[in-house]
Amino acid sequence: MNGKRTATCGPFFMRIREYRIHSIAMADPPLRSSYGLHQPYALRNVIELESEDGIIGIAETYGGEQPAAALEAIRQQVLGSCPYRLTGDLSLMVEGGTSGHERSQTYNVPGENPLDADARTYSAIETACLDLIGKSVGKSVCDLIGGRVRERVPFSAYPFYKHAGGGGEGEDAREDEYGESLSPEALVGQVQQMREQYGFGSIKFKGGVLEPGVEVETIRQLRQALGQAVPLRIDPNCAWSVDTSVKVGQDLAEELSKGGYLEDPCVGLDGMAEVRRRLLADGIDTPLASNVAVTSFGDIPEAVRQDAVQVVLCDHHYWGGMRQVQQLARVCRTFGIGLSMHSNSHLGVSLMAMAHVASATSHLTYACDTHYPWQSAIDEIAEGGRIPIVEGCVAIPDKPGLGVTLDYDQLERGKERFLTCPYRKRDDEAEMRKHVDSEWTRKLPRW
Repeated sequence: MNGKRTATCGPFFMRIREYRIHSIAMADPPLRSSYGLHQPYALRNVIELESEDGIIGIAETYGGEQPAAALEAIRQQVLGSCPYRLTGDLSLMVEGGTSGHERSQTYNVPGENPLDADARTYSAIETACLDLIGKSVGKSVCDLIGGRVRERVPFSAYPFYKHAGGGGEGEDAREDEYGESLSPEALVGQVQQMREQYGFGSIKFKGGVLEPGVEVETIRQLRQALGQAVPLRIDPNCAWSVDTSVKVGQDLAEELSKGGYLEDPCVGLDGMAEVRRRLLADGIDTPLASNVAVTSFGDIPEAVRQDAVQVVLCDHHYWGGMRQVQQLARVCRTFGIGLSMHSNSHLGVSLMAMAHVASATSHLTYACDTHYPWQSAIDEIAEGGRIPIVEGCVAIPDKPGLGVTLDYDQLERGKERFLTCPYRKRDDEAEMRKHVDSEWTRKLPRW
């Protein structure tokens, strides 16, 4: 349908002849957050855009039936189009449509918010187009979007309170690499194990699970075990009231200094602003970070006006792609706001996409989050196996595009896993009711 456009498609005559959407599942350990409990499988969608000369661009995004249906809905716009122009043709998906000031992730787990569905779909297409273009011209994605400013991208350890188990079910149940971690001491052991294996230089701790006093003690024990040089961050995903948030900020003023932050302690920009004012009144300048109160450009004016957020956690998967993240970085730099990167359960294709956008974004002032250590090598779909994390960093490979290709045998295993498992969307509340408390629902604030 876009054949007339392709004749003027940059210096190359290129059309997309195949568009493939693969729904896969991967084992996920029973991690806890204020949303509830992770299911035994996390879901992802992988897309391929194949050009007429057989070059394939790939992307990985949120999983389940609804994201797959959204990707399917634009099939006719994708087929026959030029990858140089396709993202421009689809630009209303991020510049209009469902995106705007009202978008928020406070009450929805990442990937399940209907208000940013268009942005998620667009991001997957943009990533695959950039990978396809990069592979066609022999350039890395990070160099296509402005050029790398760092060859190695730092990531943080991402410890969680967790129940026993390594994810998967039945004959597919996985080894529990980290064991149960439901106490400060166990959480410290988990972090030390991650650091020994991956060399992480900073820690992003998922709270909002146990009593705030226990989580304060967990951070204190981490500081004692790791020393003063390792930045510590805590994210309770809005589980606390304003009063509790202020109390935790006061209790952890020393521990969260030197590169740390307090992320989404309470609901909304008004609450965050009140926490900020009260902490500053006590002489505590701990930055407040967010990936739920600021999820679109429309949120930024009010966040700046109230001084509610000092660090934004970007994510190309739901901000609308890599170039949207770069635009966000410029806006944040203008207003003196720091930038970090959010993560969801993912495999190596997403990890490399995250690394490429971080490599080309100079204002990424904090190490990125990643769930990658929680996923199993058994499930990796990148050809050659797991992406190495060395000294806490992912190196940008000297390869075109994202630098990864698909292992089709592994992809088929992931698709079979999706077909045989009962999960079609993420539902942490249901998993909590199944295994922890039959009447559990997410409550904000919980403390």
